[in-house]
This record gives sequence, C-alpha cells and structure tokens, in this order.
Amino acid sequence: MTLPKQVKHFFNQKVVEFLLSEDPIFEMLSWLLTEFMRAESEAKVGAEKNQHSSKRKTYFSGYRPRRFDTRLGTIYLLVPKLRKGGYIPFFVQEKKRSETALISLIQEAYVNGVSTRKVERLAKSLGIEGLSAGQVSEITKGLDQEISRWRTRALDATYPVLWVDALYERIRQDGRIINSAVLIVQGLSMEGHREVLAVEPWIEESEASWTSVFDNLKARGLKQVWLVVSDAHKGIQKALKKKFLGSQWQRCKVHFMRNILAHVTRPEKKRFAEKLKQIWLQPELESAQQYAQMLVEEYEDRFPEAIECLLEGLEDSLQFYHFPAFDKRKISSTNIQERLNKEIRRRTNVVGIFPSRNAYIRLVTTYILEYTEDWVTDRAYVSTDHIIEMEIVFKERLQKAAA
Repeated sequence: MTLPKQVKHFFNQKVVEFLLSEDPIFEMLSWLLTEFMRAESEAKVGAEKNQHSSKRKTYFSGYRPRRFDTRLGTIYLLVPKLRKGGYIPFFVQEKKRSETALISLIQEAYVNGVSTRKVERLAKSLGIEGLSAGQVSEITKGLDQEISRWRTRALDATYPVLWVDALYERIRQDGRIINSAVLIVQGLSMEGHREVLAVEPWIEESEASWTSVFDNLKARGLKQVWLVVSDAHKGIQKALKKKFLGSQWQRCKVHFMRNILAHVTRPEKKRFAEKLKQIWLQPELESAQQYAQMLVEEYEDRFPEAIECLLEGLEDSLQFYHFPAFDKRKISSTNIQERLNKEIRRRTNVVGIFPSRNAYIRLVTTYILEYTEDWVTDRAYVSTDHIIEMEIVFKERLQKAAA
C-alpha cells in the first residue's frame, strides 16, 4: 500500500525532527503518546477541538500536567481535560486505579454536600462537574471490589519482620470531622520482598485497635513473626504480647532518640545527639551496651532525665543485634514505614478532609497498590540467603525457649 504524498511528506519531516533531537527514540515516544491522547480524547468528546458537531458529547477544557515514567525516562504529559466525565489515557493503566479513586472521592464529596473550595478546585482540575449518586456508585463499584480482594487476600504463614505505625487523618463521620488513626502494617516476606499487609482507619490508636488489626492478619493466614519494629506505643506492645508469642520487639531507634533528646538543652542537643547515635552504629551488641554505659557515666549528672529515658528503653532498642544476618539499618527503625507514610500524605494532603472512611480506604489503598507494584519485580529488600540463615537461628531459639 502506497501512502499519499502529503502523509509521506509529514512522516518524513517528523523523522528528521526526531533524528535531530538529543534522544530520537524518547522524542518519538513523547510525540506518539501525545497523538494517542489526542485521538482518544477526541473520540470521547465526539469531535475535534474547536470543531462544530452535532455528535459532540462534551467539550475540552484545557490540560493537566501528568508525570509518566517509562523505561526510556520520565515524560511529562499534557492530558486533555473534559468538562464532564474526566479522561485518563489508556496507556497509563497502572495509574488508572488511583486517579479513578480520586475522581470517585471528589464525586462522593459533592454527593454528601462536602463542597469545600479546595475540593471544588480539585474537581475542576480533573474536569468533573454535575455529579450524581448513580455516577458515584457506578464508578466506585469496580474499585471497591478490587480493594476488598486486596484487603482480605490470604497472607503467607511467616513474615520475618513487620514494621507497624500509625498516621492521623481527618475523616468525616456522622456529619462530624474526626481525627482518625490509620494503622499500617508492612511486612518482609520469606522471599525478601516488602509487602503492605494492612491499612486500617480507627477512631484511636489503642491496644484494642492494634489487637483487632493483628487478629485480622492472623485470620488471613499469618502465623509467625520473628521481629516487630515500631515506636513505643503501649497499645502496640500489649497487642504484640497477646497475638505474636515468640516474636521480638524492636523499639524504633529514631523515635527513641527523639524521646531522649527532648530532655536535653538546646545548646547541647547537637553534640549529645552525635554521641547518642553511636550506640546503634556499634558492630555488635556488647560494644553497643558498653558505649551506652560510657554515655550514661558522662551525662547522668548533667541530663538525668535523658539518661533515665535511655536506660529505660535501651535493651528494647538493641533487639536488631539478635538478627545479625539482616542489614541493621533496615530493621532498627521504622524509617521504611515513614517513607511510605510520606508518600501517602502526598496524596491525602491534596484532599484535606475525607468525606467518609470508605473514601479514604479507596484512595489510599489504590495508591498503595500502585506504589508497591514494582516491589515484587525489584531486587529483594533482604537477601533470601540471609532470611534462610536467620530462620535456622530463630527456630533454635524457639526450641531452647520451649525446653
């Protein structure tokens, strides 16, 4: 088949443009994606931009920038906005869930009368207008089914490490805005990969709420945990003692340092902190304990409250030394969880006040699904050889404890 001269001339020009660019393949992909969006959005509108047509279903309303990561690099797309219905390019399916969740969240906010200026601006930026309860139900149905499957999926019997933490969000309930605790559990699988196991909003962070979360994990198949890393929240500690017998608890060294430094005067804080963090940088448990004792002797008269705090929680903050096969930087603190919380907040801060508990779960869960999709294909967070090595040690400890 011979192409018309005009079409052939057009493509020849484009090829020359691509060849003259710094990265011809990248430029070609960027142009192709732009053309895909133009064709798809025009088909959805029923007409080209600025074209008069009786078949028109809606109108274009500018663009919204969107980051799109590819193997060739990051492309910043200008996605067409539509006045009604919204538009998501077909080639960003891995991001589609969270955008749909965000659209449905805004729709639900409108339906429930939560039309704050912030939500209105966000809705307009996505080209969403004239929403009804029926539309909300239709759009969220598929999402809710997928989220339900993820939240109730079967878990492995053993997760060597759990990192647990809570963040706080403002969620509307029964017409009131309540500061809710969102309990998040992240686990290390026997294959060495990270996995988010639970995201559960509760009225408060307490022994009862954490017990319920752990019960849910066990009902889904989790039986054994070797090490749990968290801050010093009493509810977490009590729930762990009840639900995961035989596991060890690691007090997050970062939170612990903050607790200690709260009792140190400002002029001395930096110098004291430098010495304090050396405790957890020691090569082995014995040297860490010895260094801590030296610090106690040096500062017990000047900062008695700080030293008392250190002594009270020192042993709990050194439990990671009992897992020498693991990288101590990864299991001595909840930094891994803090990074996840930060990514979640990037999304939730856009919304501010959530119209319902379900709206929060919908948005955060779909985002986590996207955020963690690459974890299973990336290099293992912890080597499987190290996990096998520690499994032998852990079983020996259990046998000795039972003897």
